[in-house]
Amino acid sequence: MNYHVHESAIVDDGAQIGEHTRVWHFVHVCSGAQIGKGCSLGQNVFIGNKVTIGNNVKIQNNVSVYDNVHLEDDVFCGPSMVFTNVYNPRSFIERKTEYRDTLVKRGVTLGANCTIVCGVTLGEYSLVGAGAVINKDVKPFALMVGVPAKQVGWISKYGKQLDLPLIGSAETTCEHTGEKYLLNDGELILISQ
Repeated sequence: MNYHVHESAIVDDGAQIGEHTRVWHFVHVCSGAQIGKGCSLGQNVFIGNKVTIGNNVKIQNNVSVYDNVHLEDDVFCGPSMVFTNVYNPRSFIERKTEYRDTLVKRGVTLGANCTIVCGVTLGEYSLVGAGAVINKDVKPFALMVGVPAKQVGWISKYGKQLDLPLIGSAETTCEHTGEKYLLNDGELILISQ
């Protein structure tokens, strides 16, 4: 075994876990889960069967990643943030055939205690503030806060807010990395690395 599993954790037979991944106290990984290399699953994390997790993903304490949630490489899930997979749950109606896919693209940060309502895609390197509720798709590099979440700015790949308007056309450079960003018609792209 080329990954670490704490003695209190449960990893069901069949789960795929990449090398150098760390599975900490009281974690449960279901048999169908696919987890990449170099990940960290904090205390009391649950990973469902129909879940894919890329490389270098950090999932902090008390997060449940339910079926039909897919995390690409370099995603950060803050403490006690919430994923869902049924849009209109009722305890007396089984809706396992109605799970909605949630896709969290590369480099996204999900702040502590935020909630991701199922069926959305969060664009590359977007950042969701602590306690925010995401109920619609999020653009790449968008900075989202509030309930329901609204875009309040743009965030660099490095994780600092960029001095750009929400809409229009503009260009800026990240002061920390020198990377250049182009805003065009409300879409931000990284044009040089």
